[in-house]
Amino acid sequence: MIGYATLGTNDLARATTFYDALLGTIGAKRFMETDTFIMWACAPDKAALALIKPHNGKPATVGNGSMIAFVMDRKEKVDALYNKALDLGGSDEGAPGPRGDGFYAAYFRDPDGNKLNAFFMG
Repeated sequence: MIGYATLGTNDLARATTFYDALLGTIGAKRFMETDTFIMWACAPDKAALALIKPHNGKPATVGNGSMIAFVMDRKEKVDALYNKALDLGGSDEGAPGPRGDGFYAAYFRDPDGNKLNAFFMG
């Protein structure tokens, strides 16, 4: 259903370094890029994540209640993505673990403060 999600950044170079390394762990690569916009995906016909410097020239801000969630096919991948995010300068918002029946998840923020999640159902 979702084609892509966009996160704002005030430091595209720093954010690109973070997401190249983080999303590389799940096989995503850049497939669209301009001087103010970069998009990553595992395949062009799959959901994607983009970073953008706001077009209106105002600072990017974090949305309260906004979050991007990445589906994983194993709990170990949830753990790995969470740990990679922290290694890259992200911050903890909830260590990996069970969150109800059959839902395993970890929560973290990127260096711009955007909230992210990795989860496994099963």
